[in-house]
Amino acid sequence: MFEAEMQAEKLSTVASACLALVNECKVRLDENGLSIQAVDAANVGMIDIAVPKEEFEQYEADEELIGLNLVRFGDVVGMASKDDTVALELNEQTRKLRVETGGLRYTLSLIDPDSIHQEPTVPDLEHIATYSLQASDIQRGVKAAGLVSDHLAFRASANPNHLAARAEGDTDDVRDILVRGTDGPEETEESLFSLDYMEAVVGELPDGEVTMRLGDDYPVKLDAPLFEDAELTYLVAPRIENE
Repeated sequence: MFEAEMQAEKLSTVASACLALVNECKVRLDENGLSIQAVDAANVGMIDIAVPKEEFEQYEADEELIGLNLVRFGDVVGMASKDDTVALELNEQTRKLRVETGGLRYTLSLIDPDSIHQEPTVPDLEHIATYSLQASDIQRGVKAAGLVSDHLAFRASANPNHLAARAEGDTDDVRDILVRGTDGPEETEESLFSLDYMEAVVGELPDGEVTMRLGDDYPVKLDAPLFEDAELTYLVAPRIENE
């Protein structure tokens, strides 16, 4: 069983964060809250979300695995004002989700979880550098790269006091220093990423501090609080250039 109530703005935030990479996902429910792990069809971008039950105004659930169409769910929740409360209830017999807010009641058909892309395993990577910076700084660097190219590189020194984003176009180049400090040792690590994926994920980062982890041709990992105690992680795999 699953019955819950949550502020519409929070539910919309969860749906929007997932829609940056996927249109449907598996949602795991248990007595502690809900969690989502999904990867896009090209296996380039991954999202990991955990929303504890304390973030809900009311929450009761057994262990359940449901398949959710994020586009339809986001559209329904988007009908509510951001401060409205949205009630959710799973009908175990019909495998449909009732979504109710104000005078609106919507019955959402769920997707067979087995038909959805397999949930990814979050890799345990030994990134060489970890940075704490504002979401707006990352967004600025990605936006600047988009002026000249369809990809960007993050360059991190082994001394994690210095981090730069750079992009090279046919005629123009851009470099944006995200964390200013000493260049540290001569050894630096640089990874190249698709601008489309980076634009998609950084556009959904909430305002505030983001933890960014980088390595040499490693996925970039972005951790941030989605809201209050809800946790968001994005990983984007690097582009490997042909020698």
